[in-house]
Amino acid sequence: MSRSEGSRTARRLTHLYVGLVLYGLSCALMVRAGVGLDPWDTFHQGLGKQTGWSMGVATIVVGAAVLLLWIPIRQRPGLGTVSNVVVIGLAMDASLAVLPDVHGLALQIPQMLAGVALNGVATGLYLSARYGPGPRDGLMTGLHRRTGLSVRLVRTLIEISVLASGWALGGAVGAGTVVYALAIGPLAQYFMRVFAVPQPAPAGPEPVSGAECDATPAR
Repeated sequence: MSRSEGSRTARRLTHLYVGLVLYGLSCALMVRAGVGLDPWDTFHQGLGKQTGWSMGVATIVVGAAVLLLWIPIRQRPGLGTVSNVVVIGLAMDASLAVLPDVHGLALQIPQMLAGVALNGVATGLYLSARYGPGPRDGLMTGLHRRTGLSVRLVRTLIEISVLASGWALGGAVGAGTVVYALAIGPLAQYFMRVFAVPQPAPAGPEPVSGAECDATPAR
């Protein structure tokens, strides 16, 4: 491996793991803000309430279960996929252990906005590493390929189902849920460009590429 290749690999690994840790922190900020979570964390929180699991453990269990669903749709996990399952949940629980609840909209709203913004930064970081999508992202793109339905429709159906299930289980739905849904796509797209890792120049004529890493932050 040349020095430039080693440097690029080190940068990609840094983006991956810093991004995943920050993702867990961003989720914890939104939990402590108490004004609504993204659809998957609504489900994780509701599942945790019903089982007695911490949110981090619920996140890991759900991520592993979703990864099993990759088998029938013939998705192949990467380093980022497996790391996503474990690191976000651990980082979330570690953050929740030290972050206090906040009370009053004057504190809750800014903390929720900070959580959403940090989530966008984290998503841009770990996706820019290009080590494979998270299990939830992979489920979405795999179903898109297997069913022929649009990515947008598949994502919408999955997230509505997850959100409704999480709410039924006791997960938090509120203003933060709406803000996240509206803001996270543009934020993730922007920070993917900011943190993009330069790719090595092709040795010959550049082939036509397949689908690039989707910027959807469904994990």
